[in-house]
Amino acid sequence: MSIFKAYDIRGLVDKELTADFCFKTGVAFAIFLQQEREPATVVIGEDMRPSSPIFADAFSAGVTSQGMDVIRIGLASTDMLYFAAGKLNFPGAMFTASHNPAEYNGIKLCFSGARPIGKESGLLTIEKFVTQGAPITPRSVGVEKSVDLLEEYVDHLLTLVPLDGIRPLKIVIDAGNGMAGHTAPAVFKKLNAEVIEMYFELDGTFPNHEANPIDEENLKDLKAAVKKQKADIGLAFDGDADRCFLVDEKGNGVNPSTLTALIADRELRKNPGSTIIYNLISSKAVPEIVEENGGKSVRSRVGHSYIKKLMAETGAVFGGEHSGHFYFRDFWRADSGMLAALHAIAALGEVKEPLSQILKPYSRYIASGEINSKVNDAISSMKKVEDKFGESAGNSVDHLDGLTVNSSQWWFNVRASNTEPLLRLNVEGNTEAIMKKIRDEVLATIRA
Repeated sequence: MSIFKAYDIRGLVDKELTADFCFKTGVAFAIFLQQEREPATVVIGEDMRPSSPIFADAFSAGVTSQGMDVIRIGLASTDMLYFAAGKLNFPGAMFTASHNPAEYNGIKLCFSGARPIGKESGLLTIEKFVTQGAPITPRSVGVEKSVDLLEEYVDHLLTLVPLDGIRPLKIVIDAGNGMAGHTAPAVFKKLNAEVIEMYFELDGTFPNHEANPIDEENLKDLKAAVKKQKADIGLAFDGDADRCFLVDEKGNGVNPSTLTALIADRELRKNPGSTIIYNLISSKAVPEIVEENGGKSVRSRVGHSYIKKLMAETGAVFGGEHSGHFYFRDFWRADSGMLAALHAIAALGEVKEPLSQILKPYSRYIASGEINSKVNDAISSMKKVEDKFGESAGNSVDHLDGLTVNSSQWWFNVRASNTEPLLRLNVEGNTEAIMKKIRDEVLATIRA
């Protein structure tokens, strides 16, 4: 299977991803950018994985070999790379494998202004240039220079979510040995907060736990620390710190849909009547809250390229994905885990109530979480589910992304994985009993 994925490049270090491959990809990216009439400078950031600086060096050599210049911003979170690509208005490349285990690395690419590059917007062309060769024109070699943008990144975030005047807070942050260990100290030293740091040492071998907070197992240490320290809030970042998950003062994980609804409410107070994007496995509380607060909700397929495209088309002020990605119009429509965290901290710091109380109005239904089932034939399995639960059973159906079935008491979505023989199920019910009943019935149908 190709290491060119739907939204990025990702593979095993030294087996699939090598310095030679990164050089060729740098050449291919430069030629693609020249064809697209993009600015002739590429911004490059890198995470803390041991191979990242080696691969970034090779990629930079490939880019400059085609006469383009390079700005290296050094250690960075992915949203810091997006900040650089947005503020400088140059295309960018981020060396990271996000939440993947230590043996992986990857490259996330973007156009100038932090606009996404995915399979449908250039990645296939870049892959073709890497595998089949590209039309190379002899050019003089470009120039590489280094720039430190950390303070500018922090200052920009704090213009979007001002935190002057919030009450003193105690915050536990689990950086998972990822890039939040680099960015969080620069952000939080400017806040009225006592920060308890967990796993801030940059270590791409992830000695404590995987830097993947969507997996409950990786939140155990943070939940225990929040309760022990009697903290107001816990924050867990993934490896490249573009996603953030919350833990409330009771040590309970916060559903990302709940945070989507909170941020949507805050953005609508600032921008009345605006459009908010949510993906179709988000809680139905999200569109309800958007409409109740005078906004317009627009439903998207799962995947950041779809959300960013819809945000551009609709002028949406904010977009939230159930996977913990949050996108902001004023951050070049890019996703930022740190910006989402700052919204939660602002909401908490502006009032006396604890986080669990603040979030109650935004959490209305019971979700199953994503459940994967191995199947031989995803299409026939989805047809079985639709035959049993669809319109013949009096429910409404749509196929925006996989199969979504809606009833007045529950809804579920079944989608095929892009990369594995799996069906992914998400169920939400008005009560826990309803959710469990539908979850079990749908799973029995899929696995029959």
